[in-house]
Amino acid sequence: MTDERMPHPDDADAPAPTTPEVAPAPASSSEQPEDDGMPAAAASSSPKPVAPQVEPPSPDIDIVPASSMLPGEHRGGFFRLPTAPVAVTTQSAPAEPANDLTAASAQWLASDEPGIHRGLAGWALAFAIIGLVVSLFVGWGFPIGLVAVVSAIFALRRPLESRAVAVWAIVIGAVSILYSAGWLLYAALRANLFG
Repeated sequence: MTDERMPHPDDADAPAPTTPEVAPAPASSSEQPEDDGMPAAAASSSPKPVAPQVEPPSPDIDIVPASSMLPGEHRGGFFRLPTAPVAVTTQSAPAEPANDLTAASAQWLASDEPGIHRGLAGWALAFAIIGLVVSLFVGWGFPIGLVAVVSAIFALRRPLESRAVAVWAIVIGAVSILYSAGWLLYAALRANLFG
């Protein structure tokens, strides 16, 4: 490779750069510009562009068809029809048993026991009223009031019982216990049991 750079001004003995020789242009009668707007001398000195050469396609590339496919058009290959519900023509469920209950299968049947009984709150209220009436006259009515309060508490814990009736049973049962305790205290003081 040759070095065609400009010489430094310090280099006096360096050879002067050479310019390429331009072939003389054919003489023409006038220096009129040609079709492309260049003078005749400049047009003849520039090389003509070479037409590009296209290589044939390689065998591993598919040739694209002349017309492209539209969106949604079938492209070949696997093709299936749109699906639709299929009519059921036969029953596939097992047949119903015909009342052939054996002793082994009868044990799994639901029992005829009734569910939760209602009425515990009502019984608690009845015991509370009876305990209050008894405790107004004698002191030994406190066990009846105690039964009323306990059964009312159980009634509050059951979902089907009336909460209002159970609360009234607790209040009246507590009052009957207080009256009974008052009667017992009065009797103990009259008998000089506390000194």
